[in-house]
Amino acid sequence: MNVTFCGHAKISDPKSVQDWLFEVSQALIEQGATTFYLGGYGAFDELAAQVLRKQKETHPDIKLVLVRPYLNRNMDGSGYDYSVYPPLESVPPHLAIPKRNQWMVDASQVVVSYVLHNWGGAAATLRYARQKKKLILSYVPGVTAP
Repeated sequence: MNVTFCGHAKISDPKSVQDWLFEVSQALIEQGATTFYLGGYGAFDELAAQVLRKQKETHPDIKLVLVRPYLNRNMDGSGYDYSVYPPLESVPPHLAIPKRNQWMVDASQVVVSYVLHNWGGAAATLRYARQKKKLILSYVPGVTAP
């Protein structure tokens, strides 16, 4: 099972979100998740990567994959098992991140979401995931994970 993440660049309650991500990722791993696609931008992406690196200590078979929106820009790939570049060569640079996000959703069965408002890139990605009828696990402030 492939999992991707979509969330805001800023997080209002990092500890709560981190705890939620740990519980959700643990449940997904127990249900057979093996590959986790990460965008590598913003606080939510970084927090998800940190949580998954911790999970990898007890689940060494899971794969953390950095999905690059640009082929010619340097992104730090350390801490990931590998990186991929979706077929975005013909996409204008200003659309590379949204198209990359759509590729991540298309390549996944589950989307883990930290989207608290309906504008911006994370909200657009979440709308796309809903259109594609993906299983979406959303953070809700004040509610603990299952």
